[in-house]
Amino acid sequence: MSKQDNAGTKKPIFKRAWFWIIVVLAIIVIYSATMNGNKTKTDTSATSATSSSQTQQQKPEEPKKESVPAEYTSALNKAKTYSDMMHMSKKGIYDQLTSEAGDKFKPEAAQYAVDNLKADYNANALAKAKVYQKTMSMSPDAIRDQLTSDAGEKFTPEEAQYAVDNLNK
Repeated sequence: MSKQDNAGTKKPIFKRAWFWIIVVLAIIVIYSATMNGNKTKTDTSATSATSSSQTQQQKPEEPKKESVPAEYTSALNKAKTYSDMMHMSKKGIYDQLTSEAGDKFKPEAAQYAVDNLKADYNANALAKAKVYQKTMSMSPDAIRDQLTSDAGEKFTPEEAQYAVDNLNK
């Protein structure tokens, strides 16, 4: 009699253990495939962008990517962070990379980094100028001085002028 009772009251499929095991495995497979697919697309995009920029520049003396020392690559990655997150100038990035109180990279690695960094220093100067204007209520002349100062941001006079000219746009 108990066999009939069990047969008549089957558990719904979503209450069965094997169902949830299959669901979890499917999620893991889909997640893994998605992450690997995104990485491949990103790597392909980065490679094609690098190839096209190298073709446009046509610098035969530029070393191939696989021959670049790890320290140079690390310096370039750090330089990108400084540019993207802190909106630093080219000279400011170089000084930070080589500073004894900073990253302590060799001058050659830092120079490689700033030479190969794809940064918009006008945009970086403008971002810094906006911070000075908003948080410190500085005048345009004071901002220009701060942006170009060796004790300040170390932007070129042209980059600082661009920033001041575009502050309120």
